[in-house]
Amino acid sequence: MINPIEFSYVYFAGGCFWCIEAIFENLNGVEEVISGYAGGIASTASYKIVCQGHTKHVETCKIKYDPNIISFDTLLEVFFLSHNPTELNRQGNDIGSHYQSTIFYSSKQEKTKIEKYINHLINDSVFEKITTQVLLFNGIFPAEKYHQKYFKLNSQQPYCTLVISPKLKLLRQNLKKYFKPDI
Repeated sequence: MINPIEFSYVYFAGGCFWCIEAIFENLNGVEEVISGYAGGIASTASYKIVCQGHTKHVETCKIKYDPNIISFDTLLEVFFLSHNPTELNRQGNDIGSHYQSTIFYSSKQEKTKIEKYINHLINDSVFEKITTQVLLFNGIFPAEKYHQKYFKLNSQQPYCTLVISPKLKLLRQNLKKYFKPDI
């Protein structure tokens, strides 16, 4: 009898969720990526109210992965290489508190791994400072349907061709062993 796969989840916010989604859905071992809003104080979230900055939510991706294929540590590596964790409330031209770099942890073990990884990046002078928030996961509101699989469905849109495609290409070149074959 074959044992069923026991998937794990990680929640990353690294600017626009379209970028995070496009990168992580292309990794070996990642089963599904859902864009949404996490970390806020409001009891609901939508793109319109989150962009106003009053709910304190950040654009976040819920990443379902098989830890037998890709490790939590590898996901952290890709996350920190996929965006600029030194910028507060922005990624490139995307500006606002909802673009803040954030990792949501679900256990003390995850929190410890995240903090250790951040300290490693600073101590090894990869980054002088890191503004990434490390917060306890308290739920996520899925983003509107038109935000899901945005890059896959809209790869010729200007934001996709100018921002996401070059980022994805560079990561594929530098971290080829983690990526699914280019289709």
